[in-house]
Amino acid sequence: MGGAGGMSPLLKWTLAASLGVHVIVLSLHFELPKLFKQATTSPPLEVSLVNAKTATKPSQVDFLAQANLDGGGNTDAKRRLSSPLPRAAVDSQNTQLSAAREQVENLERQTRELLQQLNARNKTTADRDAKESTRADSANAFRELSAKALELQRLEAQIAREFDSYQQRPKKKHIGARAMEYRFARYVEDWRQKVERVGNANYPEIARAQKLYGSLVLTVAIKADGRIETIEVDRGSGKKILDAAALKIVEMAGPYAPFPPDIRNDTDILYITRTWSFTRAGELESSAAASAKAP
Repeated sequence: MGGAGGMSPLLKWTLAASLGVHVIVLSLHFELPKLFKQATTSPPLEVSLVNAKTATKPSQVDFLAQANLDGGGNTDAKRRLSSPLPRAAVDSQNTQLSAAREQVENLERQTRELLQQLNARNKTTADRDAKESTRADSANAFRELSAKALELQRLEAQIAREFDSYQQRPKKKHIGARAMEYRFARYVEDWRQKVERVGNANYPEIARAQKLYGSLVLTVAIKADGRIETIEVDRGSGKKILDAAALKIVEMAGPYAPFPPDIRNDTDILYITRTWSFTRAGELESSAAASAKAP
């Protein structure tokens, strides 16, 4: 067999036939049966609902409806009915809606008015309570202040009375300690000598007869004019006869000399406390007491 340039006529015809068959096959188209084709979606129909119908069909249709309607409405313009319901029903709905809206507005207005009234009433009540509280606090403060003022007046009156009473009380001086102011020393010494003199001149005979002796402490209060205010036995002798004799001797020695001016200036009553002794020799002696008696 030779090269390509020496191809036999038979081989050439065979290749041409094969090429033609392929061209024919490729040009063929196969279509599936209509049974298996998807049905195309139909365009939607727009149907208007009308609230009336006529026996005759309209000669020129403007839109589809559930019934024949050859004209209608209150206008010649091409318009569709805005609502499928009768006009009376629409008007009724509109009226009800308006009434409902009006009721809501009335309720809102009433609510606002009630809130305003309530706020005003609360404010008035709060103001009244505040005023009443202020008045009550003021009244309480006034009562407390008045009570304190009355108490102060009572205290001042009591202090004044006590001061007056103190001023009216006699000024007392107690003599009995071993140390004595010089201005009282002379008066007390003169008083002692007089009591001893009267006592020895009137010594109780029963005490001499029974040989009774002992000591006692007396406090004698003498007024500014020399009269005796009181006589007290601070410590007895243990023998009633001697105690009674001492009291009698002090009474018999009175009245005593009036106070000199230097004592009278600040003393109304002079308290002299001394120890009195009935000795074995039948004499009466006096000595300064160990302590003075309190006012």
